[in-house]
Amino acid sequence: MPAFGKLVRFKTASGQTFYGEAKHLPAIDHDALIGAEVPVFNNDDEPWSENFRLSGSTEKIAEVHTPQAASVLAPLRAVPIFLCIGLNYKQHAEEAGMQVGDYPQTFYKPAASYDGNVADALAGPFENIPVHPECQWMDYEVELCVVIGKDCKNIGDTEDVDQYILGYTVGNDVSARWWQMPERSSGQPAAAKSFDKFAPIGPVITSTDIITDPKKLKMRSIVNGEQRQITQTDDLIFDIPAIIRHFSRGMTLRKGTVIMTGTPSGVAFFMKPQAWLKDGDVVEMELEHVGTMRNKFVFEKF
Repeated sequence: MPAFGKLVRFKTASGQTFYGEAKHLPAIDHDALIGAEVPVFNNDDEPWSENFRLSGSTEKIAEVHTPQAASVLAPLRAVPIFLCIGLNYKQHAEEAGMQVGDYPQTFYKPAASYDGNVADALAGPFENIPVHPECQWMDYEVELCVVIGKDCKNIGDTEDVDQYILGYTVGNDVSARWWQMPERSSGQPAAAKSFDKFAPIGPVITSTDIITDPKKLKMRSIVNGEQRQITQTDDLIFDIPAIIRHFSRGMTLRKGTVIMTGTPSGVAFFMKPQAWLKDGDVVEMELEHVGTMRNKFVFEKF
């Protein structure tokens, strides 16, 4: 399906927006992407379109990247919905002291469109993440994310799930744990995780041609230079085919849907003492063959 290797979405110095091919770059992080010259795709199509092809031209990612003028954008223009899995790493379930059932624990983040300024839940890989004053006990969750590239429903046990996958990226399931506590959520985690820009993803979407086995990826989170989480994705309890089949049961998964597959151990909630994010903290999320996001958390004051 994919016509790309590592898909980046960006703005040029003139303000034009393009999808570009970043697989030739030596690294996929802020410093490597800002100012890089990349081949670009025909600009009228989305990456799951049959007509999505390289145009033969190159463009330069704008050299200036600020919260007001992002150069590298979220790798999708819009996300129909974020489908999320909780408690899906063995070590995370152990640190939480919780039993895993026969089916994945699921929740949702809202649909999101993205123009660099207004993003709903979606955020870019190097954007500031605004934190509402009522969002307390702020936490991070590094996650392997799957991008759906073809509408699907009721996927059978023997059907090849890979045909519906556009590619993979890394995300942060940002969480205001205060709103996740049972006395305020009745056990429903979505309210704690659905504030504006609480779903940064990127910097690129890596194709299934490059990531052929998503169970063999190294992933980690870093807060202010300190490693907090590290895992190999073979610690997943429910693998990606099982997750996609589960979500597709009776529900159509639309192109552009992002599935967040769960976070490993090491979140702030289970640290002693609990190491909640503070105003100005910088959180990096790394996934092998995808790259590194870097988001600063900015606590709003009204």
